[in-house]
Amino acid sequence: MAGRKTEGWHGWDTYAPFYDWENARTLGRRDVPFWVKTVGETCGPVLELGCGTGRLLAPIARSWLTSETDANRRLLGIDRSEPMLARARRRLARVPKAVRPSLLRGDVRALPVRPGKLGAIVAAYGLLQSLLNDRDLEATLTSAASALKRGGLLGIDLVPDLAVWEEYSGRIPIRGQVAPGTTLSLVESVRQDRRKGLTIFDEQYVVRCSREVRRHHFTLTFRTLPMGQFLARMERAGFRVDDVRGGYDGAPWHPEADVWVVLAKRR
Repeated sequence: MAGRKTEGWHGWDTYAPFYDWENARTLGRRDVPFWVKTVGETCGPVLELGCGTGRLLAPIARSWLTSETDANRRLLGIDRSEPMLARARRRLARVPKAVRPSLLRGDVRALPVRPGKLGAIVAAYGLLQSLLNDRDLEATLTSAASALKRGGLLGIDLVPDLAVWEEYSGRIPIRGQVAPGTTLSLVESVRQDRRKGLTIFDEQYVVRCSREVRRHHFTLTFRTLPMGQFLARMERAGFRVDDVRGGYDGAPWHPEADVWVVLAKRR
């Protein structure tokens, strides 16, 4: 809608049918073992913020089949996008019922969870960068702190290179076959709003099947803060930052790392 205020959840409904296809060609499963291990070392219910299509929930749940779990061990996922959650439901239907995650549709800025009940919260793959202003980030961190028990874990990762991406228009970074006779191409343009720290991706997925061509347009916007500012906001929300890493392999943090990983505990 023309003139509407952009929020970080805009665009994800349209993106949902293409998310797993693109993700398999970019991040893939590179972060999965890290999150499976990290969550496995916590106690109590675990919630993933912005769980999307269940890409992390499914392997975490399956890992619990072969591990000892306490009576309060539950896995939950929350997302605002119903099309994303619909895909997650189909994926998680293949997970054994004993460990099958529960899905919630809701806003990460106001978690529908009783205070002090969760053992861990995960915000993976730059989820918190979809919060486009200080107010939304503060609300999300405060809500997470409220939902966690004392000593509960908040694990996040950030995609720091978004802020230094070059601007371009009409580039095709990914193209491939999705079914016999059907090809999919991503036509992408990138804009930077340096003043606000925003990176804007104008996306068009082009589906070609025989002579039929369908185009799906959407925009995704992300906000990247310097690490010092981000950690200060976590501390103000009630967290003690325990570990900052420069990768899923435990590499030391540095500003040019491919990924920033932060592990914090609720005070």
